[in-house]
Amino acid sequence: MVSVTLEHDVNRVAYGDHTDPFRVLGMHRVSLGGEIRLVVRAFLPGAEHAWVVDAGTGETLAMERVSPAGFFETLLPRGTETFPYRLRTETAEGVRRETEDPYSFGSTVTDFDLYLLSQGTHYRLYDLLGAHPCEMEDVKGTRFAVWAPNARRVSVVGDFNGWDGRAHVMRLHPGVGVWEIFLPGVERGAVYKYEIKGPEGDVFLKADPMAFAAELRPANASIVYGLPRYAWEDEAWMASRAGRVPGEGPMAVYEVHAGSWQRDEDGGLLGYRELAHRLGDYVTEMGFTHVELLPVAEHPYDPSWGYQVTGYYAPTSRYGTPDDFRYFVDHLHRRGIGVILDWVPAHFPRDAHALRLFDGTPLYEHADPRQGEHPDWGTMVFNFGRNEVRNFLVANALYWLEEFHVDGLRVDAVASMLYLDYSRNPGEWVPNRFGGRENLEAIEFIQALNTAVGERCPGAVMIAEESTAWPGVTQPAHLGGLGFGLKWNMGWMNDFLRFMHEDPVHRQYHFNLVTFSLMYAFSERFALPLSHDEVVHGKGSLAGKMPGDAWQKLANLKLALGYMWGHPGKKLLFMGGELGQWREWNESTALDWDLLGEPLHGGVQRFVRDLNHLYGRERALWEVDFSAEGFEWIDFHDVGNSVVSFVRRGRNPGDELVFVCNFTPVPRTGYRLGLPRAGRYAEVLNSDAESYGGSNVGNGGGVETEPVPEHGRAQSALLTLPPLGFLVLKHDEA
Repeated sequence: MVSVTLEHDVNRVAYGDHTDPFRVLGMHRVSLGGEIRLVVRAFLPGAEHAWVVDAGTGETLAMERVSPAGFFETLLPRGTETFPYRLRTETAEGVRRETEDPYSFGSTVTDFDLYLLSQGTHYRLYDLLGAHPCEMEDVKGTRFAVWAPNARRVSVVGDFNGWDGRAHVMRLHPGVGVWEIFLPGVERGAVYKYEIKGPEGDVFLKADPMAFAAELRPANASIVYGLPRYAWEDEAWMASRAGRVPGEGPMAVYEVHAGSWQRDEDGGLLGYRELAHRLGDYVTEMGFTHVELLPVAEHPYDPSWGYQVTGYYAPTSRYGTPDDFRYFVDHLHRRGIGVILDWVPAHFPRDAHALRLFDGTPLYEHADPRQGEHPDWGTMVFNFGRNEVRNFLVANALYWLEEFHVDGLRVDAVASMLYLDYSRNPGEWVPNRFGGRENLEAIEFIQALNTAVGERCPGAVMIAEESTAWPGVTQPAHLGGLGFGLKWNMGWMNDFLRFMHEDPVHRQYHFNLVTFSLMYAFSERFALPLSHDEVVHGKGSLAGKMPGDAWQKLANLKLALGYMWGHPGKKLLFMGGELGQWREWNESTALDWDLLGEPLHGGVQRFVRDLNHLYGRERALWEVDFSAEGFEWIDFHDVGNSVVSFVRRGRNPGDELVFVCNFTPVPRTGYRLGLPRAGRYAEVLNSDAESYGGSNVGNGGGVETEPVPEHGRAQSALLTLPPLGFLVLKHDEA
């Protein structure tokens, strides 16, 4: 006969409404008539019979069914001491099962863990939260932990318990709001979710925000995976990276969408491992130094390209397992190729299984839609003012850098984080505490993020996609800047593409679009992007943006890429640009690789290859990217001919290259150009070479200077400028 109090507990457990099941279930000491006895209680829905099994002796003791819902208990004999035990169950159909009791295990969450989370500084938060296969008291299973401070109840559900939220209710750590439980016998590969009872009593399912793996879309449950068992072989790369200054050195970045770069023979997606080999071979041949992947964190909707993330800690299962992705990074590192990930901390989608209203309340997002909803994308905005939310994001950045060895993160949509009125009309946003439009909490988050990365991941580069004139984006955080290593130069990109889109006869009237970027080129540490954003949504491909017939379009494209590679700043080119692809990028199909059978398109690819290899070996092109000492105009006034010329320099006197760009389809012979030094200048690259699909107009391999003053220089030479052509000259020291 159970007591009234226990009967109340029985009902609350049976109905999944007990806030502290560990106080009721498991082995406990109770006082009966002044005598201390041991009782074992278990809630085993679906069981007809149950027994307590002594794990040491194998002796069994039948349990009494005290509730039709499946609540069992047994009073142990007088004088019994605590002992490890198992629970044996039998269904009405005679199916037997034996396992350890989850409610017999203590907590593994420490007060220090909870303190760090509350302060927003638990940089290995993924060690605390999520699903971790482990052993407790020599028993194998999985430890689950999740942050849900406003929930009335949180349970782990999966095939292992019939998705019954009453079976495995978690232990709550009050204050911070972390729930945890150890489930014996749950192994790597198990599918699970959290069943949450919100503060209003509504019950719903959520994927684990810290899951390390997830089901293949359209399914969306989490998968027990744990932290890596992968054996890395990139020690030399990682040791070298740790000694570098982030953003220094050559960076010619090939931006890739993993699902549409190439497909297999049947049109299916390549896995991470096959992609590693194919992409590694291609990038090595093409001379790119880095690969930048569009977001690979789990996302449910292919046309989002990965920018609507539902699993921040799970590499998408579209291409394989987390360890398959580790292999991808490892393989590229062993080929000498860096890996950068696109990372999305600015917003998250509304999907019911993900972060929105996670515990029944606006937990990760702001409650006020003027702060918590993004009007452009129909997504939710993170509450950067909440310590635990900042911790979730900072730890996530470190997770990719530390656990997957990636070399940097391109942080998406930074401008949308910095401005409270971003894409909002008057009355649709909430000013900061000083009445301004700056998002002070987001600024603090970004500074904390970049500081943590700098301290914990030396050599890793943080790159801002920031499209405004916000000052100090790449200035160190301790000096008041945001602390990024690089900033995308969106102003240069917009101006230059507008210029190249003009008919050559009109370019002379828009020359400021070419030259203006040098007015501010050294105000930040810039990267020059021709990214995926410029070849979608009706904008046309890079080749398609260019004027003229097919030959002129591709000549313009080579000229544009040549000017970009000569311009100060790191480089980024989205896949397909190097092929001269005509159509816009589509995430559902592979690039048009068959174009390479046509001489003009094969020529564009060879030009980009040779441009990259020139870039990699010539220090003048990257060594002094962020200072005016690395750049000097020769002439930017020749508007009538639409010709610009300039010098790029490295730190050593001999590291010097001359660039000449003819933005018209008119060949120009006898074009006198002032040059830095006397002697012979070799023509080391000509975009109009026959091998690149050009007309082979050039300078026969080089020119000799004459003591004829021009452009403020004592020496000059007569050049032949190819139509829509790009030349690189180098002083021949021999």
